[in-house]
Amino acid sequence: MDLPSQIRERLDAVGVLPGDVTEVFIRGAGAGGQKINKTSSTVVLRHGPTGLEVRCQEERSQAANRARAWVRFCEKLEERLRAAEAERKAAVAKMRKLMRKRSPRQKAILVAAKRHRAETLAARLAKE
Repeated sequence: MDLPSQIRERLDAVGVLPGDVTEVFIRGAGAGGQKINKTSSTVVLRHGPTGLEVRCQEERSQAANRARAWVRFCEKLEERLRAAEAERKAAVAKMRKLMRKRSPRQKAILVAAKRHRAETLAARLAKE
């Protein structure tokens, strides 16, 4: 595959080998008449390991569709990485919040609530 250097760099940045991506040219569908129905100008890119698929049929030219498809493919991969990183950071922040020590004020409120519950229970038991 002869990909532009920008696309190769973006694929390297996300850790995807161009060989893992299957590139298929199929006939288009929809508006456009005879030209779109007779030529294989639609480009479909599939990445086996992630299951990501990109289809591009915006232009009449196969080469233009191919370039757009690769750019869109890289954008989707980068978005997935950003989402995974954000999810990981959220999980770390959640664990950090759960594991941090309570402030003296929070401890005092907790102890006061426990005392109140104990007094309520003792009053109930005393009535019986």
